[in-house]
Amino acid sequence: MKLLLALILLLGIQNVNCMNNGLARTPPMGWMDWERFRCNVDCGNDPLNCIGEKLFQQIADHMAKDGYKDAGYEYVCIDDCWMSMERDANGKLYGNSTRFPSGIKALADYVHSKGLLLGIYGDYGTKTCMGYPGSLNHLQVDAQTLTEWGVDYFKMDACHADPTDLNDGFPKFTNFLNMTGSPIVFSTTWPHHQIKHGIKPNYTLIGENCNLWRNYADIQDSWGSVTGIIDYYAKEHDTLAAAQGPGQWNDPDMLIIGDYGLSFDQSKAQMAMWAVFAAPLMMSNDLRTIKADAKEILLNKEVIAVNQDPLGKWEKRVIQKNKVEVWTKELYNKNYATVFLNRRTDGMPYSFSITLADMGYDTALDHYSLRDVFYHKPLGYYGINDTFTATINPSGVVMVTASSN
Repeated sequence: MKLLLALILLLGIQNVNCMNNGLARTPPMGWMDWERFRCNVDCGNDPLNCIGEKLFQQIADHMAKDGYKDAGYEYVCIDDCWMSMERDANGKLYGNSTRFPSGIKALADYVHSKGLLLGIYGDYGTKTCMGYPGSLNHLQVDAQTLTEWGVDYFKMDACHADPTDLNDGFPKFTNFLNMTGSPIVFSTTWPHHQIKHGIKPNYTLIGENCNLWRNYADIQDSWGSVTGIIDYYAKEHDTLAAAQGPGQWNDPDMLIIGDYGLSFDQSKAQMAMWAVFAAPLMMSNDLRTIKADAKEILLNKEVIAVNQDPLGKWEKRVIQKNKVEVWTKELYNKNYATVFLNRRTDGMPYSFSITLADMGYDTALDHYSLRDVFYHKPLGYYGINDTFTATINPSGVVMVTASSN
């Protein structure tokens, strides 16, 4: 019996398509500093908000005690600007000694002590986007350094890199990560840097070599940026849907809920759309001062459950009419989630009616039980040809789940 179990596990590992690491079977969840804190390295004048170990320790504290860890957020991720401007005498990267005086290994230990995982950033090219040392010609030593530090998640950018080299370069780094034997989620901007140079990404190759990938520009703190990403994902639906599944995810970038640019309804809209995209849920905000309404959205376990559904299916925009979009995602066990996204800005809620069949639900089933996941209330039973009406605030959403049981 033990031999049979070992064989089953071995076959399962061999069938994992992403890096053979078996990680990120549902979209990763956590926190990343970039959108909110950028490359603020002025710890002298702004010690509370600069990119240094104190910020990441405090964020880890709040993730552990404020319910984020319990809701599924587990990665505390450092983006650009953490490094010294030079490698050490052995060619290794190390943290800026003023801002990370204890070192990255100590920070990883601290984050792990909170029951969380540490992520960090690098770049395939000669430099990072902000001019810190890149990994080109140092791929193996950098992969080994991540292991020595106990890093759990690595984001590799491709600024200052030749975009024609990425199809060879990223798999090389993947191989070095695999050689370490360490469980490290691998995130890249591989397709984004190819697309902006007119190169068509090979998503089969990308999916075989990393767990998640950015394919569009950085998110900014605005509703226009959020809707621009949604529009891109709608336009590229067929290509991106085929690329995605457990262990390999399209990444539309960070959640900006709790920052400055989104209203309450727009914040709900981003959370809902990222859920049906099966997108990584990486917050970029200040968890030390976040307002209660934003926190409530981020900790909504019903919306998170849609995002974390084990099928990992990509959504589909089933209708676009009168500036209202209906997006439906198939869930496990013949269930569904649907988001009604109102792109209207004419000052009052808009009512939109549609049958369940037109929402994309399986017409072989007679009826579904609908539930509003933001108000946490049942909406009743509907036959497959019955009409459901959603009343949606401007720049807002209504999000429902449908159970066939």
